[in-house]
Amino acid sequence: MRWSATAVLALVAACSQSSAGGSPPTPSGGAIRVVAAENFWGSIAAQLGGEHVKVTNIISSPDADPHDYEPTAADARTVAGAQYAVVNGVGYDAWATKLLDANPVSGRSVLTVGELVGVKEGGNPHRWYSPSDVHRVIERITEDYKRIDPADAAYFDRQKNTFESQALGRYNQLISDIRTKYADTPVGASESIVTPLADDLKLKLLTPEPFLDAISEGTDPTAQDKATVDRQIGNREIKVYIYNSQNSTPDVQAQVKAAEAQGIPVTTVTETPDPSDASFQDWQSAQLQALEQALAKATGK
Repeated sequence: MRWSATAVLALVAACSQSSAGGSPPTPSGGAIRVVAAENFWGSIAAQLGGEHVKVTNIISSPDADPHDYEPTAADARTVAGAQYAVVNGVGYDAWATKLLDANPVSGRSVLTVGELVGVKEGGNPHRWYSPSDVHRVIERITEDYKRIDPADAAYFDRQKNTFESQALGRYNQLISDIRTKYADTPVGASESIVTPLADDLKLKLLTPEPFLDAISEGTDPTAQDKATVDRQIGNREIKVYIYNSQNSTPDVQAQVKAAEAQGIPVTTVTETPDPSDASFQDWQSAQLQALEQALAKATGK
């Protein structure tokens, strides 16, 4: 991870301000100041908190790569003033942890998603693509809000119930429908972002894991793994091909063309919400619906 001179100076300046300061004030009619490393977690945090939180997302552009992001002076100031922080962890946003460590504030709470769901360093970091992990995050954020602002605990419970039963209604229904209709359907994918989703949907992901990891991490997959993927597509061993359109390498582009030539339905996912202002549930539901349509076309179900 390369740190620019501007980022380093910002960290030092913010650290000098916050380390000597006290704890963030307890809300008393004011909003909890929340910082989210990525806007997909920030969208959930904002909807759960409603009018009693103010969420700032550090990464919100579809063009930004969360793996290699370089924090700015503004990011350091935001972190220094936050009462609550949500970071992904599992090596995905190590820069966010460095920002928090460089700006210690007494009383600030931090949710590291990877630690919450028990995924250790080196595991698959794409936890927002695991519906079961998303629901665990919802539970924890609500608990944390109630602890930080106990006077509004009943409000946060209502926000959670509304979010899960209404806002996530279509998301939950699509997940249930795909599990019911298409469990064990063989699929292929371009990278490891798809793995948690395929696991939760009970789809059979045939693409070799080392290939998925290599594309996700920006390294070259082995010739053997590429040959395996080419064979799976050429022999129509997979019913649907799913790829991250925000990480479309030449190898992936070639596989997309090969799948289309074989009549294998192709559907896409993205690393971060696109457009950037889409809510978590609208973004994910649109992708799930496209996947369901591709599975229906491929299987006739």
